[in-house]
Amino acid sequence: MPKLAREYNYRDYYQKHYASVQELPRRTYINNHGTKTVRPAEPKYVKPKSKKVQRNNTIHRIISVLFLTAVAAFVFPITYNRVIKSFFHKSPYPAIKADYQKILNPTLSYLHNDLFLDTYFLKGAETKNPQMLTLTENQRLTGLENSLRNLASLYPSIEPSLYVWDYETGNYAGIDSDKLYSAASIIKIPVLIQLFRSIEAGQLTIYDTMTLTDYYRAEGSGSLQFKAENSVWTMDDLARVMITESDNSATNMIMAKLGSMTDINSGIRQWGLSKTRVNTWLPDMGGTNFTTAEDLARMLYNLDNPNFLSVSSREKIFDYMGHVHNDRLIPAGLGPGAVFIHKTGDIGKMLGDAGIVYTPNGKKYIVAILVNRPYNSPLGKDFIVKASEIIYNTMAR
Repeated sequence: MPKLAREYNYRDYYQKHYASVQELPRRTYINNHGTKTVRPAEPKYVKPKSKKVQRNNTIHRIISVLFLTAVAAFVFPITYNRVIKSFFHKSPYPAIKADYQKILNPTLSYLHNDLFLDTYFLKGAETKNPQMLTLTENQRLTGLENSLRNLASLYPSIEPSLYVWDYETGNYAGIDSDKLYSAASIIKIPVLIQLFRSIEAGQLTIYDTMTLTDYYRAEGSGSLQFKAENSVWTMDDLARVMITESDNSATNMIMAKLGSMTDINSGIRQWGLSKTRVNTWLPDMGGTNFTTAEDLARMLYNLDNPNFLSVSSREKIFDYMGHVHNDRLIPAGLGPGAVFIHKTGDIGKMLGDAGIVYTPNGKKYIVAILVNRPYNSPLGKDFIVKASEIIYNTMAR
């Protein structure tokens, strides 16, 4: 007589038929009589991997082994000998030491603008707490700008950049005033400012001396290049001829005294100027020292900032800049009785002038004009003189 379902031993049946298979998950279902039963789930059919997939995996393994072999054979020995070995084994050449800063930052040898503890840095302009105040701009002098643009249209070979700012009203005018231009000898303005900032910091005095040698002699403007070998000059003497005669030799001597171009650039960044920079000793005939009309205006404005320069420093600077020998640019367009403290620049392809104008009726304004021109073209001078005349007639009213 057959066994009833409730008497049937499913465990014996499972072990008999699935003894070689691991215990499978069980499924629950309801039979025709409404009785709930449980039975093991049948194993799923797994399709075997194709020979093509196996072949691809084999190729990948071969490539990986070759790559790791190449790394082990070439990269690791080089890394070990040049870096790791120096930490664990004494070098047979103790006089030769690795410069890890150059390894980690290889561009700092030629891309830097600051120096601290004999370490070069590439530092941006100080924008949160700049040492220089910014000019407060009020209304734009559109009429003056239109007049200057009309003038520029008469000189198609001239590319002008200019900025004008009125002390009394804060009104201003600008044409490409933030565009980068070669600074030529106008770069001597930030050199002069940094000299007096260093004097006020106690790093040197105006009476400190330097000896003129062939190392400092520079061609171009200035008479110092023709002076006697080993002649002695005070910082006051050097600053005066640097500005009045635009002397290149004196400029190089001052920069060397301050700590080279790096010190000048470091000061410029601390002032808050992002575009002005010194890249080359003078004369910079290639035009690699840069500035903008707006940066020049900000430097000139802060000559009157008592929190930036002392009264004695300002008086010295005004004395130098008030006796510039070249009066053929902006001064040639000013009216009778006007006073102008300024600095000019000329490297053939760029001509410029920047300073502060004092009018006979008590008006005061800043003007900076830079022009790119065909090499030594007289049209550059003509434009600056006529632009100065238009600006003066507008600002001196």
